[in-house]
Amino acid sequence: MQATVACARAPLGLSAQCMLGRRAAAGAAAPRRLVLARTAAPMVGLPACPPQVGYLGDEERAELAKQFGFRSIGKELPDSVTLQDVIKSMPPQVFELSSLKAWSAVAIAIASFSASLYLISICPAPLLPLAWALSGTAMTGWFVVGHDCGHRAFSKNKLVEDIVGTLMFMPLIYPFDPWRIKHNLHHAHTNKLVEDTAWHPVQKETMDKWGPVEKTLYKFFLGSPLKLFASVGHWWIWHFDLSKYTEQQKPRVLVSLAAVGLFMAVGWPLIVYYTGWWGLVKFWLMPWLGYHFWMSTFTVIHHTAPHIPFKPAGEWNAAKAQLSGTVHCDYPRWVEFLCFDINVHVPHHVMSKIPWYNLRAATDSLRQNWGEYMTEATFNWRMLKYIVTHCHVYDEERNYVPFDFAKEEAFFAAQRKVLPNNM
Repeated sequence: MQATVACARAPLGLSAQCMLGRRAAAGAAAPRRLVLARTAAPMVGLPACPPQVGYLGDEERAELAKQFGFRSIGKELPDSVTLQDVIKSMPPQVFELSSLKAWSAVAIAIASFSASLYLISICPAPLLPLAWALSGTAMTGWFVVGHDCGHRAFSKNKLVEDIVGTLMFMPLIYPFDPWRIKHNLHHAHTNKLVEDTAWHPVQKETMDKWGPVEKTLYKFFLGSPLKLFASVGHWWIWHFDLSKYTEQQKPRVLVSLAAVGLFMAVGWPLIVYYTGWWGLVKFWLMPWLGYHFWMSTFTVIHHTAPHIPFKPAGEWNAAKAQLSGTVHCDYPRWVEFLCFDINVHVPHHVMSKIPWYNLRAATDSLRQNWGEYMTEATFNWRMLKYIVTHCHVYDEERNYVPFDFAKEEAFFAAQRKVLPNNM
């Protein structure tokens, strides 16, 4: 009955998945190939049963990819494949570190952000948003350099990595070691329903405990384009609370907190002294918000897709989560250049010690050996719209349902109608 009701509410054009859901609910064997109903109906309203890619053929998966805004959706990885199998298939060169390339990234990050600040200083007011977009993108490059340091993919000297990572994170007000500790948990538990520290969906039992105000706030911030700034909340919640760290971790955590405190105590007053309070907004706050836009956008697209499930710990499979459960997404080349290919994310999850400058070669290798199991996209509004307006709450059968899964709400209906849907 549940599958039948869900399918009755599904938008047109996805009846094949609903047929599969009804057969599975009735205990019937799922068909190997299904015929998708083709209609011109837009993707608005309540979501359909998500595609169960393990039972779909190439044509059906291609159709689903188009409907959801992906370039390709991979088929299900066999249970027999382990993460070590995938790692061993990559050439050893992709794991090699280059001091020249690593330090070149530091130079590029500093130079590009400095140039963007100069651009802000000479920009007429109407063009400031463009300058801020550039500076926020350049600031993201600082994070990526520190990110490699945290994964021990910058240098063979851990002290150098700790120093460089801390310094690159200071202007972001991001404490390096708290981030490193929690981020490593994300890699160890990617797409695990409770343990993942990144973009796991809300659970219905959690949602039931919310009061009216809390429910409204969650819907407003995580069920709208404001989700693309949710990295700010993650930054605040996860990295400044000492109770989240063990006694053994706390000394390093305190050093990182002192480093960002030093930047706030010295850097902010200097900016205000030389440029005024508006200068603090113009030269630091707006680029910082731009950085968080990219952090949110990159990571939510990497780890949120209607066909990729989060799994309870007992059902979780490392190879499926890291290879098939992580999305590769291409962006304009200038964004990829300034952000040091952080969007080339699948090999980074297969083995996090691959340095940024080898990610493309590692991706080519994965495509040759495992490409049929990978999900890939080029950034587009259809994909982003579906993530923002539908992928909210965990559902065991359908992966995701929206916050308004029981009855469509005007707040979400308006977004599904107004937000762009083009590829």
